[in-house]
Order: sequence, then structure tokens, then C-alpha cells
Amino acid sequence: MARTAVLIPAHDEEERIGATVSAAIGLPTVSEVIVIDDASTDDTASRAENAGARVVRLKENVGKGGALDAGLTEARDPDVLLLLDGDLGKTARHGELLLHPILTDRADMTIACFSPPSGKGGFGLVKGLARWGITRLGGDFDARAPLSGQRALSRAAIDACTPFAFGYGVEVALTIRALRAGLRVAEVETAMAHAATGRDLAGFIHRGRQFVHVALALARLAFERR
Repeated sequence: MARTAVLIPAHDEEERIGATVSAAIGLPTVSEVIVIDDASTDDTASRAENAGARVVRLKENVGKGGALDAGLTEARDPDVLLLLDGDLGKTARHGELLLHPILTDRADMTIACFSPPSGKGGFGLVKGLARWGITRLGGDFDARAPLSGQRALSRAAIDACTPFAFGYGVEVALTIRALRAGLRVAEVETAMAHAATGRDLAGFIHRGRQFVHVALALARLAFERR
């Protein structure tokens, strides 16, 4: 049976991390759940541990890509990798929808599509940049969820797409590398939900950082040869 490792990078996610871990542990073929505590200042690490996760504690904040690399180093030779955000809570159970196409050999990478947020989000600039970059550098793939961090990867995708890109450039780099390697990429409708950022100062700062990281990832990918 395939062994699935779940990687959950988390920074200050004490409110939802316990429920996220509990839901992930119950998924089919999951052999280990690893939470990478990216220098949180709250109780994220202990709550993840109490919920049953193996916790990697980082002393300095290295960003999403660095946290995922740290978690992958600790994983015990998985056949399948499931990437989940720490704020999914109970909806992390829908990770099963991402795993099924991988386990039945119908895809090498699956990407979760979310329902549109009920409140106001951003203006779509980061998403637009990511979609443009995927089409430009990865080929004919019309990504509906180019920034979705909820993904499952086959062994072939793990080998072709890691190490992970810096910061919030992770997702766009995963998609482009998988497409360049000729792997099967599929988007999957899910009922997952996380704490979306709004149109406030914190939200704009977050999206501004995302935009910069995605742009840097695309610039590096333009010259990357594997």
C-alpha cells in the first residue's frame, strides 16, 4: 500500500492547527503527519503535537517553501505527498479528494479548487500573474487555482518538483515544474475552507508579499533547466 506523508507548514495557527491535524490523520494511506512550525510565537507546535502530528520546530521564520523543504527532509520515504495549510481545520478531511486520483494512477499532481469566498478578497493581481506565468512557462494549462497550496504529489512529482521554491512562489513553481516534466496535473473541486485575507492593511501586505514571491519564482523558472 502507498505511504502518504502529510506536510503542514504553519505559522501562528494555534486556533485551527489541532483540527487540521486530526482531520489529516484520518485520511486514507496516511502514514505520518508532519507540522513544520515556522517560528510561531503562539501555541501552534504543542497543539499540533497533542493532536498527533510530528512537529519540526524552526527557530527562524523561513517562509512556506523553506518550511516545506524542512518537512520533506523529515518524511520517511513517502510514495505520495499531501500538502495542506494549517488553517483548514476540519475541512482538511477533503484532502481525500486530492489523494484519490494519485492513488488510482489518474494524476501525478492534484490541486484543490475552493468555493469563492463569501467576503471581499483581493483584486486578483497575484492570481492573474500566476496564471499568466503558468501558461507562459509551463504550457497549455488553464489554471483555475494557481495559488492553491492544497496539493497531492505522486513519487514522480516529488522527484520532479522539489526542492520547493522560495516563500509564496511554491505553488506556481510546483505547477510549472510538473507540466515541464510531462506529468499529469489535475484540479479538483473541494469543499475546503481557510481563513481568507480581506481588503484591509494586513491583507494588502500579505498579497503584496505574495506578488513579489510569485514574480521572483517566475523569473527563476524562466532560466531553470532540469
